[in-house]
Amino acid sequence: MSRVMRWIDEELAKDARLAERVDAELVRLRLEQDLVALREHRGISQRKLALMVGVSQPVIARIEAGRARNLELRTLVKIAAALDSEVQITIRRRRGGSRRVAKHMRLSPTGKGRRRNTLPA
Repeated sequence: MSRVMRWIDEELAKDARLAERVDAELVRLRLEQDLVALREHRGISQRKLALMVGVSQPVIARIEAGRARNLELRTLVKIAAALDSEVQITIRRRRGGSRRVAKHMRLSPTGKGRRRNTLPA
């Protein structure tokens, strides 16, 4: 691990709020990258995806660029379904929790999800 990465880890360990903000930003970036990668892998343009989902092309562009405000879960599920994918939501304890219990929910295009609890081994 580089000195820079060690320093970042140390700073995040010192400041729980900073760690939460960094984690949230990383999740947001991963979501955007995943959507672009899925769309490009399927060979679908933003315009075609927008037509499949029922939104305008600029909406898809804003979502992929991270500039979408108040993105509804329903829209995200529609996009995932159009890309032959699914949305997974994970709720977990914040850093420093003594026991990790994650709640996973997979959402289908109809909005009905399958839930399963995952406990640490």
